[in-house]
Amino acid sequence: MNENGPSILVIEDNKLQADAAMLYLKGLGYTVHLAPDGKSALKMLLTEAVDVALLDLELPDMHGTKILQWIKSNHSTKRVCVIIVTAQDSLGDKVMGLEAGAVDYLIKPFDETELQARIRSCLRTQSLQDELEQKNFQLSELVEEVKKMAITDPLTGLYNRRHMNEVLSKEFQKAKRYGGNLSCLMVDIDHFKRINDIYGHAVGDTVLKEVAETLTNSLRKVDIVARWGGEEFVILLPATGLDQAREAAERVLEDISNSRFAPIEDEQLTVSVGISSSSSKKLTTEDMIINTADEALLEAKRNGRNRMEVYAT
Repeated sequence: MNENGPSILVIEDNKLQADAAMLYLKGLGYTVHLAPDGKSALKMLLTEAVDVALLDLELPDMHGTKILQWIKSNHSTKRVCVIIVTAQDSLGDKVMGLEAGAVDYLIKPFDETELQARIRSCLRTQSLQDELEQKNFQLSELVEEVKKMAITDPLTGLYNRRHMNEVLSKEFQKAKRYGGNLSCLMVDIDHFKRINDIYGHAVGDTVLKEVAETLTNSLRKVDIVARWGGEEFVILLPATGLDQAREAAERVLEDISNSRFAPIEDEQLTVSVGISSSSSKKLTTEDMIINTADEALLEAKRNGRNRMEVYAT
């Protein structure tokens, strides 16, 4: 609605009737514009904020229903509330106008009090529609937020384990269908329990968030990272063979060990990485991709940490 109150466009080619309507409506406090023909009406609808259009069907350059159809098909004007005001009292014209999108139909000569009542009714309907649209928008935003929460780890903002399992299944089937490779990195922060014990869980949570950010920045845009649980992360590398997976793991090891994390700047943080790949013919299910990466991770832990190990097929 116009900041100065409801704005009404009178589309009327009869000057006497137009002047009388404008004088009456201005007296009621409305902002009123006049368009004496269809062309000027279309121009004004595009340049002025119009809430209600009083539309005469018989105009010198086009029929009013064409204007009405244009109003309702145009994104910027479809919310304009249209009341047909005409001397034509045929049932056909009424049906045509209402089906085209008019909310009301008033026969000339009309009573000014009735015109005021119909405009008010029109504005109430418009207000309810605007309120409904706003609530629908808020609802859609809420639905999207709930969907995001369902697939996201609340601490790190990464995908959660449940959603990563769904992604893994899709990526594995895609690799299998098209004969491509899918590699997996299982990443675990070394001695993370010590961080929690010395600095507290609040600091530990901050470290987890910063590690998640570092991992994301180490990867390609097509790679997918999730928090698997605790201090463990899973990274899927689509269309990636074992050699490229090793390179990705090396980047992760280097970026983590070279980073200084704000709450523990005097500490050097490291990770261990286990690697598996569907390029191994023995890994025939998505579960095997995860389980073998986990086995390789345990081997990296046993062999001294801050290193990577590849699942031995």
